[in-house]
Amino acid sequence: MNRTTLSLIAATAALAAVTGLGALTAPDASGSDSPRAAEYLPVERTSLLCPPPSTSDLAETTYTSFTPTTKGTGKDGKADLVPATGDPGGKSAKRPPKAAVKPAEPGTPVSGDTSGAQSPALIGTAEGNTAPGWTVQQTTEVGAGTGRGLQGVNCTAPDTEFWFPGASTGEGRTDYVHLTNPDDSAAVVDIQLYGEDGLLESTVAEGITVKPKSTEPVLLSTLTNGSHPDVTVHVVVRSGRVGAAMLALDDELGGDWLAASADPADTLVLPGIPADATSVRLVAFTPGGTDADLKVRLASPSGLITPAGQETLHVKSGMTSAVDLGDLTRGEAGSLVLSPTDRSVPVVAAVQVVRGKGDERETGFIAAARPVGTRASAVDNTAKGTTLSLTAPAGAAEVKVTASAGTGGGTAVTETFRLKAGTTQNVKLPVPSGLKGTFALTVEPVSGGPVFASRTLEGDQDEVAAFTVQTLPDDRGTVAVPDAEQDLSVLQR
Repeated sequence: MNRTTLSLIAATAALAAVTGLGALTAPDASGSDSPRAAEYLPVERTSLLCPPPSTSDLAETTYTSFTPTTKGTGKDGKADLVPATGDPGGKSAKRPPKAAVKPAEPGTPVSGDTSGAQSPALIGTAEGNTAPGWTVQQTTEVGAGTGRGLQGVNCTAPDTEFWFPGASTGEGRTDYVHLTNPDDSAAVVDIQLYGEDGLLESTVAEGITVKPKSTEPVLLSTLTNGSHPDVTVHVVVRSGRVGAAMLALDDELGGDWLAASADPADTLVLPGIPADATSVRLVAFTPGGTDADLKVRLASPSGLITPAGQETLHVKSGMTSAVDLGDLTRGEAGSLVLSPTDRSVPVVAAVQVVRGKGDERETGFIAAARPVGTRASAVDNTAKGTTLSLTAPAGAAEVKVTASAGTGGGTAVTETFRLKAGTTQNVKLPVPSGLKGTFALTVEPVSGGPVFASRTLEGDQDEVAAFTVQTLPDDRGTVAVPDAEQDLSVLQR
């Protein structure tokens, strides 16, 4: 190739680059330099990762998949959940086993079951009209032994950083962080543990390799010495990306999945603490170089109240802080709201919740959540044993809640609820007419301030107060697309 040809190619590439720049930076025809409002369009592809559901041979797991109907998506789409077999690119001659559930068309949930301790992690991909708002949950019932009770977790998108306050290496606890790699190349992960005195020493928590299309369970107690009842786990991905989920099991108090906290922020909301909670333990951590002083308030049905004797929480920089709040909700709906007393310092937080008394006690976790935003969905709901909790911490809000058709049939219904500022409501659940099976709940704020939500499922075990709580963050079913056009006039300036 001669020099003239190279110069022509370089000039053409430069012109294309400048044309793209002009499309994003050129002022509009009115002469105003302010950018036009972005248009929000449905996403065209969604990835979800589900950790292995249980380590118990007695586990019975249900997977439920649902995509809410979204305008502007067209008629075509597909979604698949496949086991994380460690086979990048599907190169193995042996066809991998199918997952327990095959996702269905938008608007109708579908479920499938599996049992035992050998169920693999799942890698999910949705495209076209099944992608916007795609939600998958695994709900596991364990009849006896460590972690007995109900365990639920939303399958999550891969990412590069996760915070898990509320973990433990204390006596009676067995906590695993499950790392799932959806890609065709290996991921390298560091795990940092922070106790009440700061960073815990570890020689094996750095440079953990997660093979392609596979999952890696890491037992926290193998990463550090000693017993530490309150630990914040920080998962950082050096290369690649992973899905991370924490399974926290207790010898006496059952167990559940601990979801990652919302990104560090100066104000956090932990929505939907069960009204009959007998114990609430708050765990917080600040990753910055400054101590945090937080106001602790409960958004109740009547407004924001301050727990007596627990008005504030001091969180030392780089150290995990915990406080017992007792039976905080006292039979009413409630959500914790944490905010700075003076200066703003980013924190992460979660609560460990216990229901029941004596041998009937069971544990669940609620991490600080992102707001519902545009829309969020929760699946595997039943007419009885499901509680939907809505919180408006800053201002009054109006919220639309849709109950989908059931997995076995039924007709969707929609109801609208109004929330007063600073309150939490456990709303009367809309139930599909002619319901068969379980159904999905879709929450959409209509007006007013930010809304936070969670959904509680109760098990039917006679001797255990089995339950699990999942928060409902924005499903990120739409993406902002800038209003741009080509403008070659920038080449003449």
